[in-house]
Amino acid sequence: MYHALWADWYLPAAMPALERLFFARVPKHARVLDLCCGSGHVTKELVARGYDVTGIDNSAELITIARRELPGIDLRVQDARYLDFNCHFDAVLSTFDSLNHLLSLEDLRLVFNGVRRTLKNDGLFFFDMNLAEAYSADLHQWAVDLSDDNVSMVRGTYYPGSGKARTELIWFVRCGPGNSWQRRQTVVEQQCYSLEQILLTLSESGFRKVETIPAKDAEVTSELGFGRVYFVAQP
Repeated sequence: MYHALWADWYLPAAMPALERLFFARVPKHARVLDLCCGSGHVTKELVARGYDVTGIDNSAELITIARRELPGIDLRVQDARYLDFNCHFDAVLSTFDSLNHLLSLEDLRLVFNGVRRTLKNDGLFFFDMNLAEAYSADLHQWAVDLSDDNVSMVRGTYYPGSGKARTELIWFVRCGPGNSWQRRQTVVEQQCYSLEQILLTLSESGFRKVETIPAKDAEVTSELGFGRVYFVAQP
């Protein structure tokens, strides 16, 4: 469901920010880590632009899809909190508010610490996160997507007091002969952090130069940009 729904949506919407804040600053052939690469939507673009790419994700299923889409690329199942590499990268990027899926500041700190360890001293760390404004758009309403073989429903809920966000996903997949359908359901959780919390945790992890760019200032004009902030951090 993830691979199908977001395949042609996120990357085009985020491209202005990527062009200005990442591609313009990271030279071709640089060694790049795609952190939380999912099924490889952004990874494909990195490969197409000539970067030496490694992608990691905690989901074995998504990595399986990514390997099918990108044969020959170094794609690994790995927890972003416990990065394990025997090399250093020129740049690390993490897109599509992946780091909001870390549900505690300690987990976020583990990721930032790991990125700092694997990043060259003159390297660049690019990522985006959703702030409270983005989650305020979760109005408990179902969004439905229909195709001949899939029916999917997505609904977001945000709890301002705790900063917790929950995305409910229900989908039906046509399977087998006849008109049989299989029902699947899951809940994805995110944590909303304040800008001050993110900046402090970056500083504590050894990032001294940090730019914060609201999505609208990065020319991301679609609904993707609502409440989203891009970060460019360097040691």
